[in-house]
Amino acid sequence: MEICRSIPQIRAYVASLRAEGKTVGLVPTMGALHAGHIALVKAAARHADYVIATIFVNPTQFGDAADLAKYPRTEDADLALLKAAGVAAVFMPQVDDIYPDGAETIVETTVLANMLHGLVRPGHYRGVATVVTKLFNIIGPDVAAFGEKDYQQLQVIRKMVRDLHIPIKILPIPTIREADGLAMSSRNTRLTPADRAAAVILSQALDVTEKAVQSGTTVSDLAKSIRATIATQPRGTLEGLDIVDDETLAPISGPITDPTAIMISVQFGDILLIDQRVATPR
Repeated sequence: MEICRSIPQIRAYVASLRAEGKTVGLVPTMGALHAGHIALVKAAARHADYVIATIFVNPTQFGDAADLAKYPRTEDADLALLKAAGVAAVFMPQVDDIYPDGAETIVETTVLANMLHGLVRPGHYRGVATVVTKLFNIIGPDVAAFGEKDYQQLQVIRKMVRDLHIPIKILPIPTIREADGLAMSSRNTRLTPADRAAAVILSQALDVTEKAVQSGTTVSDLAKSIRATIATQPRGTLEGLDIVDDETLAPISGPITDPTAIMISVQFGDILLIDQRVATPR
């Protein structure tokens, strides 16, 4: 497995693959890897000859400097996981490589980035869109894999690719969960034992609401059910609840008759967890 720490290195490696007529899949990560990331690698491998992963803790998607400083860095373990998964190369740039002195260009989906969960974390999706565009420009993959856990992020990237005519296929990958249902996340390692046990309430709330949508319900009743379920867990505080069209993320009302995205964010101590489900009426 090649480890490339500079832009010229990774570009030279990709050029060598292109010279052999090979296709490239990309899995962007911020490290602290888990089985969810490996699922992205495996999906990319099904659509490309070689898979490249990136490890870069992107400062522009953190609104709180303390949150950025606390983000786990586990380089050795991450590289071992990626090598075992068959990744061909890992791009691990420095902040100055991605954001050179004087850089002022940003990429933003002006509507999608500033609604729903974007209101809870202002500037977050602008940072995501900007860094992903930079990685796409540096590596030039044929396909790129992103998890559905952050459903709004997935839609932001899809919209960005369409709007900017970027010739990359985006692969949406279902959320990978722990045995008790909690969505895998690098943030889970920062939960206290008590909060980790309590955090399963997110998936439990989504299980309840998915069954309600399948049986027939309204948006208002669904919202009440979610709030009531989360309220049974005193360690968690519901910070965001969005029940929206599964493609446009536009708010909906009345009876639920079409596929619907349900996105929640719950605060445990100083850790904000997110989860989502797309539910379809029968």
